[in-house]
Amino acid sequence: MQDQCLYPLVTALTANLIAQVAKVFSHYYKTGEWNPRWVYASGGFPSSHSSTVTALTLSIGIQNGFNTSLFAVTCIFSFIVMYDACHVRYYTGKNIELTQQLVKDLRDMMNVPLSDPVYQEKLKTVLGHKFIEVVGGFFVGLILPILLAPLFLQA
Repeated sequence: MQDQCLYPLVTALTANLIAQVAKVFSHYYKTGEWNPRWVYASGGFPSSHSSTVTALTLSIGIQNGFNTSLFAVTCIFSFIVMYDACHVRYYTGKNIELTQQLVKDLRDMMNVPLSDPVYQEKLKTVLGHKFIEVVGGFFVGLILPILLAPLFLQA
């Protein structure tokens, strides 16, 4: 019975780990460059945010039932996280990219001295996910709870 309690936690964390490791291979496929930093980076394919919350939600549904309040709460939580990853965080990264380009253009083309330390700060431009990256994480999160259920939920 105690193992059943860990099923959603283990499933969600495993989905996160699988998605993070898969980013290294996805990046290599796309660029031909092995870059282990993708194991802990945000952004990229597949979305670990999506895989984690989807695995959590589905494992809760499998374990507790799809007609429970807990499933409903985790389902709404998952939608919010995936929306945020795909829209809010993605466009925040795009905004940072645009702002950095404007600062560079002011420096280079207009010879405007920007000596304030805020202009020297290197900000990360990849914060969120493209829609396909969220969908990829969603599918990782769908598959894993089904594969792990027999290990945790024996009758």
